[in-house]
Amino acid sequence: MTVKPSTARFVASGLLGLCTSLALTSIALSHEGVAGHSHDHKHPANDSFFTTRGKAQVLPLAKEEDVFHFVVYGDRTGGVPEGLKVLEQAVADTNLLSPDLVMTVGDLIQGYNEKPEWMRQMAEYKQIMNQLKMRWFPVAGNHDVYWRGKGPAPAGQHDSNYEQHFGPLWYTFRHKNAGFIVLYSDEGDPVSNKKAFNDGKLQQMSEQQLKFLGEALERHKNLDHVFVFLHHPRWTGGGYTGTNWDTVHGMMKKAGNVSAVFAGHIHHMRFDGHKDGIAYYTLATTGGHLSAEIPGAGYLHHLNIVTVRPDDISVAALPVGAVMDPKEFTPEFLAEIQAARKVRPQITASDLLLQTDGSATGQVTVKLHNSSPRKMQVTASIDTASRDWLSSLDHDHLTLAAGATETFVVKLRRVADPQATWTIPRIALDRVFIGETARIQLPSVSTPVELDLAAVPADYFTNQTDHCLEVKGEQSAARIASDAIGLPNGPFTLEAWLKPSQSEGMRAAVAKTQQSDYAIFCNEGVPQFDLNLDGKYYSAKAQEKLPVGQWTHVAGVFDGKQVRLFIDGQPIAAVDAKGKRKKNKHPLYVGADPDNSGQPTRPFIGKIDEVRLTAEALYSEAFEPAERLVPSQKTHLLLHFDRTLGPYVLDHSPRGSKANLGTKSTLTAR
Repeated sequence: MTVKPSTARFVASGLLGLCTSLALTSIALSHEGVAGHSHDHKHPANDSFFTTRGKAQVLPLAKEEDVFHFVVYGDRTGGVPEGLKVLEQAVADTNLLSPDLVMTVGDLIQGYNEKPEWMRQMAEYKQIMNQLKMRWFPVAGNHDVYWRGKGPAPAGQHDSNYEQHFGPLWYTFRHKNAGFIVLYSDEGDPVSNKKAFNDGKLQQMSEQQLKFLGEALERHKNLDHVFVFLHHPRWTGGGYTGTNWDTVHGMMKKAGNVSAVFAGHIHHMRFDGHKDGIAYYTLATTGGHLSAEIPGAGYLHHLNIVTVRPDDISVAALPVGAVMDPKEFTPEFLAEIQAARKVRPQITASDLLLQTDGSATGQVTVKLHNSSPRKMQVTASIDTASRDWLSSLDHDHLTLAAGATETFVVKLRRVADPQATWTIPRIALDRVFIGETARIQLPSVSTPVELDLAAVPADYFTNQTDHCLEVKGEQSAARIASDAIGLPNGPFTLEAWLKPSQSEGMRAAVAKTQQSDYAIFCNEGVPQFDLNLDGKYYSAKAQEKLPVGQWTHVAGVFDGKQVRLFIDGQPIAAVDAKGKRKKNKHPLYVGADPDNSGQPTRPFIGKIDEVRLTAEALYSEAFEPAERLVPSQKTHLLLHFDRTLGPYVLDHSPRGSKANLGTKSTLTAR
């Protein structure tokens, strides 16, 4: 499987994120006078439109007209060697677009050197450009002609080398209904042999070149469009002040059919509008150095694609790498990518202990396995959101061969800082899939590090202000890992205090169900206790809704013979039930129900408190429910929701586990 470079951005230039955010984004600017022009579509003739639907509306057909496309490349210099890779990508993109021809705006090579190095760079550039399937036409920029070396510069500096190996410094040609004129904006002073672009006196068009321009415009006077290309955007002022660009513009204005002028040099996009019917475009880069990567502000690697019709043109900027070949996305290639996406950090061992003052220290062992059939490059780090954690991991780079496994140890530490924002540490992984000819940046992934609790002080749960969990949606629910509960088969009791805020929908108060296990639901406000035995659900259901805005104790009991429901200590419903509880590995949620992937759904809307799970049938007849529950040796979970330890609520049962609060969980006074 050959992976064409255009299927991805180059990692070095950060273009993959651009492809995601700006794929096929264009800055389309119609030629003045035709913007908003609409065509008068007539019903097609019977021989050009056919349907067997007799009463269907007849659709107007597209207007048939002559049209062609050409592409313009921006500056290539300053980004060596990465710039050459971007240029290669642009060539691949252009071959897919298949325009009639390609134009440049100069600065083709790094230059500013003597002839031997100039020759090497010229050959390198032409080797890449000659991979285009259509003709390409050069424009000379300062990097292409400025000479730097020992001793005095030869006459014209690199002018003669350029003309020998690239072509004339100025020239013109005709293609279909359009003329193309290339100008030279670095003639300099032939007497002093100086060339510079920050002195208007050295940025003049010579009489010889102006004469050529006049003759070229005359040659193209009967064409629909004329396009002009040069390196320096002299119309922008600044260091170009004092040039004779006004003379050039006047000649183009007089010709009457110059549609657009294209230049480069400044390495960011700029549009100076229409002046006397002529659109002025300055390109950013096609491999050149970028002072910043801000695609939305025009600092990007791109190419311009120009659509030419007899009566108008349109210009669109296309990010380099945004063009994809749909033939590349074969089942085999997609299977490789799916395998690569499974590469993520796995925590295989941890002795990280969390103290009740918020401090923590320890280390974790991380395993990476490349399940894809190709090499991958990965960068492991601590997730940037985990700023309250100190780590020995500092953007470590690894290369994983196909099928290879690597392990490494990460030391972690958190200081007891009550002002710091609490986070759960996560091991993050940036992943690059190495295809035959392309590097494909995959989305970053991260894995949370589970924290074990150190010994909890005996008075941790005493003398605390009475709080409860307020649930407003899925992200408000609290999550308890399945293996932290360890509820055995046989009788058990699930209970909680509930204060619903509304009665609509099927809402989960405490739930671990998914074609298995147990839950307390409120169906349109009516509570029920569900238990799955041997693959069948048994439900003890009340008849009346829980009162909105009022605390109610709800308990579900399985005694081995019946599933029973108690409301405020009163037996409400019972159904005969026998069998073995069907278990799952999904988490238990307080305030929601796990879906197929273990994510919270069907959230309870209201407040929940004093959630207790006990491995025995606590209630068989009416009782007075306690407002604050206490643990026993058979208690497997007891959550008071009175205080937090970072993102956790600690379990008051002998198991000493914890509940992970959701990103929008809040504890409020009861």
